[in-house]
Amino acid sequence: MDAATITLVLVIVTALAFDFTNGFHDTANAMAASISTGALKPKVAVGLSAVLNLVGAFLSVEVALTVSNAVIKIQDKSGAPRPELLADGGEALLLIVLAGLVGGILWNLFTWLLGLPSSSSHALLGGLTGAAAAGLGLAGVKWTGDGTKLDGVVGKILLPSLLSPLVAIGVAFVGCWLVHKVTNSVMHQLEERYFRWGQIGSASLVSVAHGTNDAQKTMGVMTLALIASGHWDRTDAVPVWVKVSAALAIALGTYLGGWRIIRTLGKGLVDITPRQGMASDGSTAAVLLASSHLGFALSTTHVATGSVLGGGLGRGTHVRWATAGRMVTAWATTFPIAAAVGALMWWLGHTIGGAFGAFVVFVVLVALSGWMFHRSRQQHVGAHNVNEAWERPKDPPAPTSQPTETKTH
Repeated sequence: MDAATITLVLVIVTALAFDFTNGFHDTANAMAASISTGALKPKVAVGLSAVLNLVGAFLSVEVALTVSNAVIKIQDKSGAPRPELLADGGEALLLIVLAGLVGGILWNLFTWLLGLPSSSSHALLGGLTGAAAAGLGLAGVKWTGDGTKLDGVVGKILLPSLLSPLVAIGVAFVGCWLVHKVTNSVMHQLEERYFRWGQIGSASLVSVAHGTNDAQKTMGVMTLALIASGHWDRTDAVPVWVKVSAALAIALGTYLGGWRIIRTLGKGLVDITPRQGMASDGSTAAVLLASSHLGFALSTTHVATGSVLGGGLGRGTHVRWATAGRMVTAWATTFPIAAAVGALMWWLGHTIGGAFGAFVVFVVLVALSGWMFHRSRQQHVGAHNVNEAWERPKDPPAPTSQPTETKTH
């Protein structure tokens, strides 16, 4: 195989690895509330989510087209492919895509290790933006559209990332408040467990929406790599095998479950009730399905976390603001840090050069991923302990020893 083909294979493998990490990183967005309230057993929840992610991945390609067209300027003003990107079998563009994927995967794994629900979408898009800026200069990034519509990194990625949590908080706040307002008068005839059926339904919608939104991001990256190597020449469609492989990768990752993040989102932010969970998951699904239809590459994590927070506020429950603050910090740093890592990986691969440079970047990814996985095993979180209390009860004070009295006779 020539250098371009080797690099293409590395890109495809890395893209599917990112899709896998996206699946287990974001399982919490759909199923954390259902697991926390006991609506579904942990293993059943991740199994159901995996199947529905698989289904959702085939429902649309709008987000995939956004990813393949919205970050890197692969066409000149006339609409023709840029020759400098496609020379030598597209090696230049393939290295940019590989470096961007590595930036996204490393950030996903790092935040998973910390148990923080950050955005896989913005990790990927940040990595691609940083690698493109390093390889092509700032002018090589499609920052805005043509002025007639929202497009590019700003319009399709950054603005939606700022607005989506606020929209989700508002929708979930109103939805949860209405659910409690309507049902409070009949709760003496109902039990909370009846709302778990509604929660399962709304959580299932979130899983479908996640597959529709997030699996397509990997489809877009793989399509971009195929365009670079000359194996695909359309920017308005995605090859069938790309759809199938990306759908299977995200479903497998979802099934394995990102238990560390499920625990944080289900137990660490608010104490979720079935009524609140039903409203929160319904809000998440509504926002995500609308964004997929419009082609916005929203962060499922931002939307889901905003919905849980809005549901907690709508119910008037206690919010653990310290945990929320850590999440917001992760959100704010995802795009720039992933971009910096993507730029660094591009520099490393470009400095070494050729297929060997791409291979070294891949080896760095494997080594750092293995180290983080090893660290995660030291404080293992799984289906067996994901629902343990977030705040450990304080130990009772040790009894004080009383001095014995000496009797004199």
